This record gives sequence, structure tokens and C-alpha cells, in this order.
Amino acid sequence: MVVPRWTRHGDGRTLAPGEVVGPSERLSWPRMVGFGAQHVVAMFGATFVFPLVMGLDPNVAIMFSGIGTIMFLLIVKGKVPSYLGTSASFVGGVLAIRGLFGGDTPASDAIVTGAILVAGLVLALVGLAVHFLGVQVINRVFPPVVTGAVVMLIGFGLAYVVADVYWPQDQWIALITMVVTFVLIVAFRGFIGRIGILLGLIAGFLLSWVADRLFGNITAFNAGTGAVDTHPRVSFDAVATADWIGLPDMHFPDVRFSAVLLVLPAVIALVAENVGHVKAVGEMTGTDVDPYMGRAIIADGAATAVASGFGGSPTTTYAENIGVMAATRVYSTAAYYIAAIIAILFGLCPKFGALVAATPGGVLGGITVILYGMIGLLGARIWIENRVDFSDPVNLVPVGAGIILAIGPVKHMIGSNFTLEGIALGTIVVVAGYHLLRVIAGRGTGAGGAAGPGASEPRREATG
Repeated sequence: MVVPRWTRHGDGRTLAPGEVVGPSERLSWPRMVGFGAQHVVAMFGATFVFPLVMGLDPNVAIMFSGIGTIMFLLIVKGKVPSYLGTSASFVGGVLAIRGLFGGDTPASDAIVTGAILVAGLVLALVGLAVHFLGVQVINRVFPPVVTGAVVMLIGFGLAYVVADVYWPQDQWIALITMVVTFVLIVAFRGFIGRIGILLGLIAGFLLSWVADRLFGNITAFNAGTGAVDTHPRVSFDAVATADWIGLPDMHFPDVRFSAVLLVLPAVIALVAENVGHVKAVGEMTGTDVDPYMGRAIIADGAATAVASGFGGSPTTTYAENIGVMAATRVYSTAAYYIAAIIAILFGLCPKFGALVAATPGGVLGGITVILYGMIGLLGARIWIENRVDFSDPVNLVPVGAGIILAIGPVKHMIGSNFTLEGIALGTIVVVAGYHLLRVIAGRGTGAGGAAGPGASEPRREATG
């Protein structure tokens, strides 16, 4: 293992106009600790919200985001500064697995993480192929029309979760949380706006606690019991009994083939996401990162496999942290190592994890309706920025059909013991349908002259 070393940039205190702190440089260590803490705050909201949505332990997710980030930096040899947080792309597949295998139970937790582990290994193999064959192999299999569709159906395919699971738990808290988050994201520029999701969640949490004091318990759907009953919006019982220091609640995975198929579509989104984010970092740092593209995908797959092997959440490179780099002009990997260590320490505080897990369902309803919509519209942005032509039926027909199948979510029985549904079914229709129609139309297979997946997308993300 190569021990990372950083040279001090200038006097270690200031940056002249136009100067940047490169990946192998640093400012003074107290300043780097501050930048590292800023990266933790930037990734924190989504990194613990998505485990909550998937029914996984947020403490494990936070801890392995730190471990995964260190793995990533080592595998890319410190050339691509990035933070690995919890991926949203697996949410639909995970919820489908829970519906198939009995909901939020320890057994289904193991099946969920088993499926994610296999998906992580598949992602690492894709990275291996990219490393040896070049980035163009991705562009041919997943052109922008396909990548945009998969990202869109992953987001919009989760609409039923908001409608059926979270919103009914406390519709007024959900609505107010959504509106507060709207305002925070749009009205505040810079750092406050970037953590608007996290601040909105905190506001909804506090509002739920106040509502319990003013109005008493709520009679509504209870996700814990699966029925309508009377219960407090916020319960701190688990927080009171949790230890301050200790290992989070980890478990080992259980691999089921039928469950694996439900999360494999997320691999497509992760490939596109990683390619886009790595290219963004390359543009910002003025370096050619294509030789490290395969390594970055391998690292993300390996980190996902390791995290899920201990009951953690899937990982991905985070645009939020790319935005922090763009705003600060500090691209030092030292800041990411510091952020990773801070995240690991958070993960070793069970009381913190219990507090996060106490987030009311109504609050998650207000947050997830925004998150899922934003994910879906990222797919549209990929289409717009790559000028995808929807007057061409080869593009229009499979994409339209796949998105409807995902939003349904439509179930397709294959035998008596296996069902393809929602996001998994929609992804198969989009990918296979697109390439089949290209062959029928006499165009062969491939990208059809379009740019690679999300090729233009990262530049706008990186501006913060």
C-alpha cells in the first residue's frame, strides 16, 4: 500500500486568484481538517437519508462511506479526489426485494445486502472491462438515450413509495417538510443550499416532536406495524438505550438470484454517474482522468461489495462533494481522507445511529418526494444536454414503454416463483428494446453517434 503524501501549497494559508490546491497538495493541517469536515456535512444528508429509505442501518452506511472513500482514493492512486456516499440508485430495487421477501425483517435485510453485494461485484467487473478496453465500450452499450432513461425510471419508479408508504404516515408533516426543503434549496445559495435536504429533514424532525407535544399521538398508518394505529410521531426509546461508543448493527448478506436481478439495473446508473463525476473532476483539475476511469468504477464496485458484506449500503461518487471542491478550489485528497476518518468515527457511535433511525415517516415522505423527483429529472437533463432525438421511434418507443413499466410499477410473472417488476422490468425493456430496434432499423448496435452517458452532465453539477 502506498502511503499518500502531500506537498504544502504556497504558504499553506491563502490562494492567489486563479490558483487551486491540487490533489497531491494541501494547505495547513488545521485548514485541511476544516475542509474535511465540510465534505462530511456535504455528503451527510443523502448518505444517511437513503439507508433510512432502504431500511438499512445509517450508522453502518456512514462508517462504510468513510472506509469506501479510503479504498477509492487508494485504488485511483490519489488522482481522482471524490467521496463515496450512499447511492440512491438501489432504492427501487431494494424496496421491490422487501416486498418480495417479507418487508423490514432481519432476513430480508440480509437478502437486500446480498443482492447489493453481487451488484457491486458486477460494477467492479464493468470497471475492469473499461480499464482494459477503454471508456468507449460504455458509450456503445449505454448511449445517452439509454442512460437517461434508466436514471429517470429509477427516480420516477419510486413514486409509489411516497404515495403508499411515507406520505400516509403523516400527510401534513410531509407537506410542510417538503415546502420547507423547497425554500432552503432555492432561497439560500452556496453551502446552505447544498445541504438543504439535510436541513429540511432536521426541520421536519423538530416539527414532528413539537406536534407530539401540542397535539398528542397521531392515528395513522404505522410502517413498523403495517397497520393504522395510534402512536407518537417521534420516539427516543431506542436512543436512550443505545451506547455512546460501539460497533454499529452489522450483519452478513444472503444472496438470492431473484433478488439480485431486481438491483442490477442500478449498475447502469452507477456506471453513468461515475463516468460523469470523474470527468467533472478532470475538467476542474485540468488533468486527463480517462486512464483512471476504469479504476474509479472498480473502486466504487469494490466499496459497495465490502460495505454490503457487513450490512452496509451501496456507494457512489458524490456530486455534492464535487460542488464543494468547485466552490473552494481545494481538490486535495487530504481533505477526503480526513472526511473519511470523521465518518468512520460517527459510525462508531450507536446513539447517533439510533437518533437518525428515529426520523418520522412523514418527514421522509416530504424529503423523498423531492429526492426521487430530482433523480428522475437528472435523466431528462442527460437527454437535453446530449440532444437526444425523440422524433426517432428507435429512441422514443423503448424509453416510453420502459418508464411506464417502472412507474406502474408493472409486475410480470415469470413462472410461479419469480416476478420482474417496476424498475428492473423497465430497465430491461429500455436497454434490450433500444438495441433490438437499432438492429431492426438497420443501424447495428452502439451509441448511434451520440455522446457518452452523461457526457455533458457533470460540468453543470461541478459548478455547485
